[in-house]
Amino acid sequence: MEQSFLKIMEDSVKLNWELPALTDYKGTTFQYKEIARKIAKLHILFEAAGIEKGDKIALIGRNSSNWAVVFMATLSYGAVIVPILHEFKPDTVHHIVNHCEAKLLFVGSVVWENLVPTSMIHIGAAYSIDNFELLYTTDERNRHAIEHLNQLFGERYPKSFGKDDIHFHQDSPDELALISYTSGTTSNSKGVMLPYRTLWSNYKFAEEVLGALVAGSDVVSLLPMAHMYGMAFEFIYEFGRGCHIYFLTRMPSPKVIFEAFQEIRPNVIIAVPLIVEKIYRKQIQPVIERSAVKAMLKLPVIDSVITDKIRTTLVEAFGGNFIEVIIGGAPFNRETEDFFKRMKFPYTVGYGMTECGPIISYAPWASHALHSCGRAAPRMEIKIDSSDPRNVPGEILVRGMNVMLGYFKNEAATKAAFTADGWMKTGDMGVVDEAGNLFIKGRCKTMILGPSGQNIYPEEIEDQINTMNLVSESLVIDAGGGRLEALVYPDFEAADKAGIPMEQLAAVMEQNRVALNASLPAYSQITKVKILTEEFEKTPKKSIKRFLYQVKE
Repeated sequence: MEQSFLKIMEDSVKLNWELPALTDYKGTTFQYKEIARKIAKLHILFEAAGIEKGDKIALIGRNSSNWAVVFMATLSYGAVIVPILHEFKPDTVHHIVNHCEAKLLFVGSVVWENLVPTSMIHIGAAYSIDNFELLYTTDERNRHAIEHLNQLFGERYPKSFGKDDIHFHQDSPDELALISYTSGTTSNSKGVMLPYRTLWSNYKFAEEVLGALVAGSDVVSLLPMAHMYGMAFEFIYEFGRGCHIYFLTRMPSPKVIFEAFQEIRPNVIIAVPLIVEKIYRKQIQPVIERSAVKAMLKLPVIDSVITDKIRTTLVEAFGGNFIEVIIGGAPFNRETEDFFKRMKFPYTVGYGMTECGPIISYAPWASHALHSCGRAAPRMEIKIDSSDPRNVPGEILVRGMNVMLGYFKNEAATKAAFTADGWMKTGDMGVVDEAGNLFIKGRCKTMILGPSGQNIYPEEIEDQINTMNLVSESLVIDAGGGRLEALVYPDFEAADKAGIPMEQLAAVMEQNRVALNASLPAYSQITKVKILTEEFEKTPKKSIKRFLYQVKE
């Protein structure tokens, strides 16, 4: 089987020449042939800048059609793309651009306003991804190229530009394709080196499990494309299939998301738990908490009628035209998942990480085991580093075609990430059942050692706290001396509707603490609740940055 990732992308452009490819939601739509022209023009700019195969090009900004064009143009030229999350602070952006030795920078105007060009020592030019305006250069050849780009394009293709003029770079499996700098919740960002085999294998995985997507299918891109989860499954796969991708170019609030779902009616939905849980809490939970509905849900005949109605409402909320909702990027709340499973809602939960570009495990919704993250994805193996992998949690180890080459210019971190026999350490703890279903218990780094040596997984306690009265989010921390504390960000909107003032929230949280401890073993009970008045700071995939809230020793 040929393993050329770029051959798939090139063939898609040619096969879907006249079809719509990319749309900035509420904005312009570009056909595949127009994307091909834009890519060809960028190749001319790269040549003018002296970019050679293997050189790094950095890309930072919100999701947009032009972001996607720069991404594809870089890879198809044979350069290495370095996508940077637009939420990163300026100092972090400067560090990443310098660390990866990027020679060109494509950047959104909002991000560019806070950057200092002279602090990025390797770049020869910076271009706006909003309109490809030249923002900065150290070489006048770049200015000449951008000012005369249409003329240069006409000279390159004097008759016309057609399918026969498209010749993407010929990639090889272990050739470096991109460097993804992690948004890590517990440590400094590292540059994950992903080869073309990783991109190819993740594409083939999506093709195998989402085969119903065909040329012309519609998809909404919600997640940041600089993160591998969104990049792989809301952009790369769909582009390779000839789909029509809509980019939400603004902050994807629940209101904006569901407006887009109703209008576009996407054929598959990729989501993080936070979005799905908000829908459940705000739209569904208040309905099922009504005493009359609760009573009817206990009656078998009426129960099926109500669950069918709720399921229909949920499906319509997501556009009503999707194969399944794939949830990943962070743990899924158990109560919400239990409800979705009972409703027979077509969802599934996958597991992955940047270092695997990203997929590690998955199962289709019809065979997905409750509370699991599916089974090992094609071309991947999973092993639990435990004496009893089914019952005693151990670190999840993986190997296979999706696994990274290592960390860019960081041999020590690369060595530490692998076992002597080649398994990559995920840093997550888990168990597997007889069928190979993976159940994640928590992060190795967040596991707390109890007073008598017990393993405490704070994520499991947080999962319970998050379902309690007036709780929006929580974090369990080791307060020292065998004490656990819970940091809680209340649901202030719900409290206000219930007429509960701020000064009474402490009493509500204390009631929650007492009720929670009644269900927990003595060694993992919460000794104190602290109320936060601002939301937890999060990574772009909506995981809480735990390291910011740990007790400093």
